[in-house]
This record gives sequence, structure tokens and C-alpha cells, in this order.
Amino acid sequence: MNFREAFELMKQGKKVKLPSWGGYWYWDEEKQTVVMKCRAVDSETGKDTLDIRETQRVEYTLENILSDEWVFADESNTTILGGTPTFGFGDAIKYLKRGLKVTRKGWNGKKQYIELASNISYVNAGCEIVNCEHDAIGNKAIAFVGTSGVQMGWLASQADMLAEDWVFVD
Repeated sequence: MNFREAFELMKQGKKVKLPSWGGYWYWDEEKQTVVMKCRAVDSETGKDTLDIRETQRVEYTLENILSDEWVFADESNTTILGGTPTFGFGDAIKYLKRGLKVTRKGWNGKKQYIELASNISYVNAGCEIVNCEHDAIGNKAIAFVGTSGVQMGWLASQADMLAEDWVFVD
């Protein structure tokens, strides 16, 4: 749903969020404002609620408002309500670029995840250390961390790219 729809639902007492969020937004009737509910550890203020008018990250907040992926927040999809938020591959890539580790609920192996690797180098046949550098991506690659070790330059399957069961690694 878009934000206009989400906002109307907030005014009816519903909690809404974006899919990857562990918290939610709701309407505070007394203050006549949107309140962001989150874990204090995730907050820029150290509090578990933030009046939207007090946000320090205006651009980020506006990007969220412009999203058309708003959903209801409930016990199945919201961390602070006891659930696990999931998201799509596009968001997974976005979070990798921010330095977070992500995995799929659908992957069979436990403790498997992907992360963004940088400062990559290797030893060539002449025993020289070669620092990888590419004009388009610099010195970065996606690393798959699994039970057998690390696979550098992991490639997503079609199933991985189309899945909506991506989650953050604790």
C-alpha cells in the first residue's frame, strides 16, 4: 500500500511499517502526530518512540514515506511484536551495501549468510599479491559465508532474486 493508505489506517488505530522494519509507525491521537516505535538500541535517540517531527534523518524518513510497500505491522512480521521482518532481494542488496549481513529463511544450511566484502586480494601463480580493482565496482564482491567456508563472488539464483524471505543475520 502507499503512504496515503497507510496514513489513513494509522488514523484508524492500525500499526504500519515497511517490510524490513523491526518496528512500526502509528498515529498518536493525543499529540496529533505519527510516532515511530522501535527498539531503543535501534533509535538515534536511544528512546523506543520518536515523534516523526523530531527525526534527525529527514531524507531517510521522506524516502520511507514515498514508498508504496507499506504493510500492516503484526506479531508475525515485526520484531518488537515478536515476529521476524522479511524483505526482497533488492532490499537485501541495499542492506549489504550498508554493511549488514543477510540470509534467506529458505536456505537449508544453518549459519549461512551473505555479506559485502571489500579490500579483496589474492596471490597469483608468481606468488605476488594482487589487489582486485574494477572500474565499475571498485574492490568489492558479495561473499557467501557457509558451513564449508567463504565463497567470494557469490551469484544469486533466480529463486534468491525473486524470494521475499530475506532476513537480517543476528
